[in-house]
Amino acid sequence: MNYNYRYRIEPDEAVETALERHIDTCRQLYNHYLYELRNTDEYLSYTAMQNMLPDLKDWWGELNDVYSKVLQTVARRVSDNLDRLKEKKDNGHKVGMLKWKPPREYRSLTYNCFVE
Repeated sequence: MNYNYRYRIEPDEAVETALERHIDTCRQLYNHYLYELRNTDEYLSYTAMQNMLPDLKDWWGELNDVYSKVLQTVARRVSDNLDRLKEKKDNGHKVGMLKWKPPREYRSLTYNCFVE
């Protein structure tokens, strides 16, 4: 059995501001992936989204401030959401498209390894 631990943190104002900026950058990246999905004819897999990151970092400077593993988990989040929609559609449910995330709906980020 896998256990996931959650920790509530109480950072000072400088760290809190940086974390809010990182969460907003992740939200914008999530919305960018949705934009790319809607404007392309081919299916974007998790690997394809992950491979877009180096070029996006050159074009979009704010991505360089966020740890790379966090950006990869944003791609994983989009891919998992698409897979769940496809699974529901295959089971006969009516499904729509993934929706854009406004700032109040995207409130978390995931560090999948320890960062010092």
